[in-house]
Amino acid sequence: MDDGRAPTSSHDQRMGRLGEDLADAHLRGLGWQVIDRNWRCAHGEIDIVAREPSGPKRTTLVFVEVKYRSGTGFGDPLEAITAVKVKRLTDLSQLWVRERRAMGRRIDASAIRIDAVGILRVPGGNHRITHVRGITR
Repeated sequence: MDDGRAPTSSHDQRMGRLGEDLADAHLRGLGWQVIDRNWRCAHGEIDIVAREPSGPKRTTLVFVEVKYRSGTGFGDPLEAITAVKVKRLTDLSQLWVRERRAMGRRIDASAIRIDAVGILRVPGGNHRITHVRGITR
């Protein structure tokens, strides 16, 4: 849900999981390495953390917010990502990095970015995936 709370029904949870599975497959199809999913802390959740190859010996650590809609009755999936949500994701990404470092894990990345993946179910049971790199609003 957009307010940071966990989904309230099993239907919401199934749709959220479907969206994250589709986004995961999309990112892997781009050659990315998904390294974490559904990371939670007291301040919220990060849907996907992935590494994007960005050149020889360079990778970008990407924190991905996934929004899934089964129709446009509530607007395009990406319209649900507000400035408040982007700020929360920025804060959560820093907490994720700090936690990994505190656990003694090395963060192999030359850059860090926040992306959004919007998934809309279209007639015929197919899905339209929109991937926006570097969301900042």
